[in-house]
Amino acid sequence: MSRVPLPYSQKILELFRNPKNLGKMEDATVSAVAGNPQCGDMITFYLKINDQDIIEKATFESYGCAANIATSSIVTEKIKGMKLEDAWKITWKSVAEEVGGLPAVKFHCGVLAVGALRRAIRAYYQKKQQTPVWLPKELTFEEKQALEEEELAKILARRMRTAEEGT
Repeated sequence: MSRVPLPYSQKILELFRNPKNLGKMEDATVSAVAGNPQCGDMITFYLKINDQDIIEKATFESYGCAANIATSSIVTEKIKGMKLEDAWKITWKSVAEEVGGLPAVKFHCGVLAVGALRRAIRAYYQKKQQTPVWLPKELTFEEKQALEEEELAKILARRMRTAEEGT
């Protein structure tokens, strides 16, 4: 069985080979995870946020494909120096455009990157016990996707443990 390579843009391939802001941030103000157990893509975002709610530094760790790494890299580049309110407005579609487009089967990578960012922003305000007026009370599509995939991963992990204990 042969596999046809996905039609990745040059920008995706470049960011895959040379990702920006890759690595764990030890002094992060907040971090958040998003993942898709079906394809194996996992992202952890780390944000360093100052007292004016400006993102001073953003890094990520990734276990995933070229599109996962490229979209995470682009998001961390875009948000440096942004106020959290402005970073919140980044969409997965704008991320996909920024990397030169994503194959249809890889749209979820942009969704995961934005989902991880929004989860980190929401976690930051929960930690501060604040809710800015611009922060939606309901979870966004991207956050729901990240949460659903996280819940699915937990269910699968429990089933695997149960199966292992039964053998």
